[in-house]
Amino acid sequence: MRFPSSIFVSVSLFTAETTAALYLSSTYRSAGDQIWQGLTLLFTLVPSVLVQLTLTFIHRDLSRDRPLILLLHILQLGPIVRCLEAFCIYGSVGRVEEPYVSITRKKQMPRRGQAEEVERQVGQAEGKLFTHRAAFARTSVIQAFLGSAPQLTLQLYICVLQQGVSIGRGTLMVISLLSIVYGALRCNILAIKIKYDDYEVDVRPMAYVCIFLWRSFEIATRVVVLVLFSSVLQLWILPVVLLNFLVFFLYPWILFWQSHSPFPENIEKTLTRVGTTIVLCMLTFLYAGINMFCWSAVQVKLSDPDLINKSQNWYRMAVYYMLRFVENALLLLLWYIYKTDIYKFICAPLLVLQLLVAYAIAIFFMLVFYQFCHPCRRLFSSSMTQGLWDCSSLLCLMCSSGSPQKRKQEKERECDCGCFCTNYFLQCVCRDMMTSGIT
Repeated sequence: MRFPSSIFVSVSLFTAETTAALYLSSTYRSAGDQIWQGLTLLFTLVPSVLVQLTLTFIHRDLSRDRPLILLLHILQLGPIVRCLEAFCIYGSVGRVEEPYVSITRKKQMPRRGQAEEVERQVGQAEGKLFTHRAAFARTSVIQAFLGSAPQLTLQLYICVLQQGVSIGRGTLMVISLLSIVYGALRCNILAIKIKYDDYEVDVRPMAYVCIFLWRSFEIATRVVVLVLFSSVLQLWILPVVLLNFLVFFLYPWILFWQSHSPFPENIEKTLTRVGTTIVLCMLTFLYAGINMFCWSAVQVKLSDPDLINKSQNWYRMAVYYMLRFVENALLLLLWYIYKTDIYKFICAPLLVLQLLVAYAIAIFFMLVFYQFCHPCRRLFSSSMTQGLWDCSSLLCLMCSSGSPQKRKQEKERECDCGCFCTNYFLQCVCRDMMTSGIT
């Protein structure tokens, strides 16, 4: 049985960030900055409450007679208690004989086109430890993108306005950044395990390194871009944030409405329709919060019984990163145009170039991960490189077809199938269809 290191890291980041935020809020109170104190406490207490509710919901404590555990959750000490409980379970393994075991079947990664199925006995203690790991994986994502991400953005914004970094604020910013990156990493691993639940997944250390570098560059660049833009155009940052948030919040619901699927009823038997709706809204709220700062590896699909899209959509990922790169470039351009005197000691063109290059580096590490380090890359139905190449070809096709002069020249050219193809790419497609006997 593996050591519950992920639980220890999650609780350590949660405790360290909460402690640093409470200390920093006390310094804001001493300095008379009530607004910064209120916002710092808001981005600390709200995700903490959501973490307590998530742990209570996953462990089904409301339907069990555990008043002490519920009291500790109310006191915001739930993660610490759960961590101690997980370590007690891990320490008791092998000392107490299991009353019963269950048998699980997992497929190994296919070798030479064949995937062998392996049976393994899972004891009661290991099953409980698995539940703890799953719970803390989800709470790490909640803490990262509903607490640490806005907290880091706020503190960096204060640093820009005050043109200085205190020890307390710098410590909280470092912990928040680590918490966000770790939450994004857990989101990636969670997506892999959900999509390939039938397989025994072994994530190599190099994969963790690639994900860490990918998410670090992506999230840090995004936060800096939002802070720079908000420092010069305070009122316009609200429409930008709200538009981003509403698009990603409503997108899963629009897809669900278009699918004409029945309303999900299998989330929890004890939940009413209103309770199920609240849970789904919280899920899409978290999904929007993740996509505000980085690409969400877990794609929400409300029409699926597991609420997760298990297919690998390279087109959606490519479109997201292209649009996000363009958006970051536009926000940096507006910042460069309207920058104030507080940036007179900064080489603005060099800073813009560095941020764009940093985002490109994040995309590079993402490509390296999916192409070489993904533990289930042998199971991909299509190559990531081919998918991104097809997507770029489609965009080039749309751009070339949108030019009136280009359309006028290409309409004069008729291909072998008897139809007027808009460009050489479509001519090749038609020719292949004729060769295969489809047309």
